[in-house]
Amino acid sequence: MKDIILFGNGDLAEVIAYYLESDSEYRVKAFTIDGKYIKEDSFLKRDIIAFEDVEKFYQPDKYKMFVALGYAKMNKIREKKVDEAKAKGFQLISYIHPKSNICPELNIGENSFIFENNVIQPFVKIGANNILWSGNHIGHHSVIGDNNFIASHVVISGRVNIENNCFIGVNATIRDNVTIASETLIGASALVMSSTKEQEVYRSLKTKPARIKSHQL
Repeated sequence: MKDIILFGNGDLAEVIAYYLESDSEYRVKAFTIDGKYIKEDSFLKRDIIAFEDVEKFYQPDKYKMFVALGYAKMNKIREKKVDEAKAKGFQLISYIHPKSNICPELNIGENSFIFENNVIQPFVKIGANNILWSGNHIGHHSVIGDNNFIASHVVISGRVNIENNCFIGVNATIRDNVTIASETLIGASALVMSSTKEQEVYRSLKTKPARIKSHQL
């Protein structure tokens, strides 16, 4: 087992720690967050160290790191902490769940996490600092840039180009040969049929309750 440090102490950090220790060569030695947010001295029975001083306790030549933050501010907070961790000298790990169906030739960038049951077809390219939750389909020849978050059961068709700092919600569908511009937010169940522009937001229609009650059916 190789010891690593996780940045974060929320639900995502807890989930990622579970996956790493269940299905990888990594063991979480400690957690780190910005010092001003530390309210307790431990998380999951392991120390929480102020990020400002983390390299004094866990030397970058001996420990690697993963930044376990979500999609807030279009993933820019996670991106910033990745840059800061690298500036401290830490190497950032990536993880692909063994139950994902991927081509052996796939390379992914640093600080990326691919959960179970993702289907990633041939000739796909995935950059750095991406989180792909469970059950997605990534079509052939698609390119995913940096700092993206793709929620569960998203269908990305062939030759799609997803630029940087995007969020794609649960059950969204993207047709083939389109470009999702940087900082696009695609909501749950949205259908995207053409290329987007930077910082656009795509929302699907919310299902409204029927006038009758379930016991009347």
